[in-house]
Amino acid sequence: MNEKKQLPVQKGKSYEIDITRLGTGGEGIGRYEGFTVFVPYALPGERVRARIDLVKKQYATAVLEEVIQPSPDRVKPLCPVYDRCGGCQLQHLSYEGELREKRQQVQDAIERIGHLKDVLILPTLGAQSPWHYRNKMQFPVAAVGKHKVAMGCFAAATHQVIDVKNCVIQKDQNNLIAGVVRQWMKDFKIPAYNEDLRTGIVRHVMGRVGVHTGEIMVCLVTAVDQVPHMKDLVRMLRSQIPGLTSVVQNVNTRHTNVILGPKTRLIYGKNTIHDSIGPLTFHISAQSFFQVNSEQAQRLYETALDFADLKGGETVVDVYCGTGTITLFLAQKAKEVFGIEILAPAIRDAVRNAKDNHVKNTQFILGDAVYKLPELIRNGIRPDVIVLDPPRAGCGEPVLAAIAQSKPKRVVYVSCNPATLARDLAYLDEHGYKTEKVQPVDMFSRTHHVESVALMSRKM
Repeated sequence: MNEKKQLPVQKGKSYEIDITRLGTGGEGIGRYEGFTVFVPYALPGERVRARIDLVKKQYATAVLEEVIQPSPDRVKPLCPVYDRCGGCQLQHLSYEGELREKRQQVQDAIERIGHLKDVLILPTLGAQSPWHYRNKMQFPVAAVGKHKVAMGCFAAATHQVIDVKNCVIQKDQNNLIAGVVRQWMKDFKIPAYNEDLRTGIVRHVMGRVGVHTGEIMVCLVTAVDQVPHMKDLVRMLRSQIPGLTSVVQNVNTRHTNVILGPKTRLIYGKNTIHDSIGPLTFHISAQSFFQVNSEQAQRLYETALDFADLKGGETVVDVYCGTGTITLFLAQKAKEVFGIEILAPAIRDAVRNAKDNHVKNTQFILGDAVYKLPELIRNGIRPDVIVLDPPRAGCGEPVLAAIAQSKPKRVVYVSCNPATLARDLAYLDEHGYKTEKVQPVDMFSRTHHVESVALMSRKM
């Protein structure tokens, strides 16, 4: 208790705070009498009045009450429920400011976490438009009272569904899909799932848009196997959704935060739709991983290919290859590419994608890179370039050790988390690799997420 009294801020009280930077979650970070305070919706350079709602030993969080001195980058959010919905974090920041802040986020991580100096952090590659880019929608559905349905996004850090009629970062077709399903549930009295009572039917509505093909998939995630009036849903979708190619039902009976269950059945059309990235075409099922921003994905992969600097005679290993999207991009300019992935369904998709695109200089290996990469080396494979695209947690140290031991000339690291990127670059720096440059790419406009591509070369 005495320690809490010595802190310069108290819960429930308001203070004027100067905001100096953005946090990794998009919140403003400032100090009051030297004590760190996190203020969502505040921007660097602003002086704000904020009410403290949580106090810890090292920091406090606060609710923004008033912007006393606004940043020149402050803009009016486009979305009417932005302040309640947890889908976006940066709509109050100009897009130019967002790109600058994302570059700064990467630079801060490289310097503060990785302790790396003299790394070139390039300006963030921005999108042609930061709106209506998401080709995949996964809207939770919840009952509101007896006869109303909320469909949209969860409020930040909760399971409260905020009703969204027109999401400004979704493709227009996905918003149309949500509207049709909403009307169908109303017309035929189809109940939403109640996760507390475990009653009702509709859990989530998924839409997938083939941006370059115009093909559209609708996936209805339900808590029960048999759903009434599905033929009526198909009829309504066909009449109102141009390009409708696939309607599937996914059954998820488990009490879980995982969206999709193990069982998917075809209701109308085909099991998959197609989309392309550059010259390559991919099958997309309800379960498939595919970058949600098709336009920026191409720029991300082209950057990775550029950093790999392939001349045609190289052997490349793509660790964490997933469904083979980057692998196939690399195969365009390499002699041979080996893709390693621990998930069997992803490897099956990768093999199919290679076959469909008539790419014959790839081999896909199912297993853990910790073991499979050294196995490749023992079998006489000497990679000239290794490409990494790990999950948010980054690479495990055994994978990084295996990379260092295989001694490629270059390592290209595609990252969705600047903090784990910086940590892993620091490890490779200690084991013979210099980080040359990092290219941030804005894949998720209006949110705090930033992707990066880093190039490392072996120290001589």
